[in-house]
Amino acid sequence: MGYGELWEATHVEFLAAAWATLQLAFGALVIGLIVGLLVALARLSRSRPVRRVALTYIELFRGTPALVQLFIVYFSLTEIGVQFSSFQAAMIGLGLNAAAYLAEIYRAGLEAVPKGQVEAAKAIGMPHLKVLRWVVLPQAIRIVLAPIGNVAISLLKDTSVASLIAAPDLMLRAQDLSSVYFMPLEIYILVGGIYFALCYPLSLGVRLLERRTRH
Repeated sequence: MGYGELWEATHVEFLAAAWATLQLAFGALVIGLIVGLLVALARLSRSRPVRRVALTYIELFRGTPALVQLFIVYFSLTEIGVQFSSFQAAMIGLGLNAAAYLAEIYRAGLEAVPKGQVEAAKAIGMPHLKVLRWVVLPQAIRIVLAPIGNVAISLLKDTSVASLIAAPDLMLRAQDLSSVYFMPLEIYILVGGIYFALCYPLSLGVRLLERRTRH
């Protein structure tokens, strides 16, 4: 059986798995974006304990493997009565992991906004939250868009580890099909091609954003 025949026999399963992988990556990215912003704001807080908690979160999630974090969410939390499906656990675990990296991206973007603008906004009586919403965030978002895109690409590829907790993604489907067709080399090459097809448009988008933000 060649690649064409293999694809003809398995494309429905692969496309369904690719869609599940995209959903997993998107859900994890949303979690990462929200949690990452909260952690970044905590890192910039005037309260030292709050800053320390945020820094501890970042160091813990950046300093331990994503797979260990998935195992903790999926297996260990059941001991205290918190149970998720494999798909939910993968989304939460990957999202919390991404949040640690996104928090530092957000922080860099927020700190890149000229302090003079913030001080001028406060001088005319704008409350802190309004300064953040109307002055700081619009400028910071422009700065962080391209780095966020890079995190999204990495996150999409990192979904492959979700198969180790039986989350229904491309890699799990590849493992199942390998045991059916006994063609692991061909199947994993096809999976690599699918991941590339999913990631390449994102890479092009990130490059475009990087070029635009330079001007």
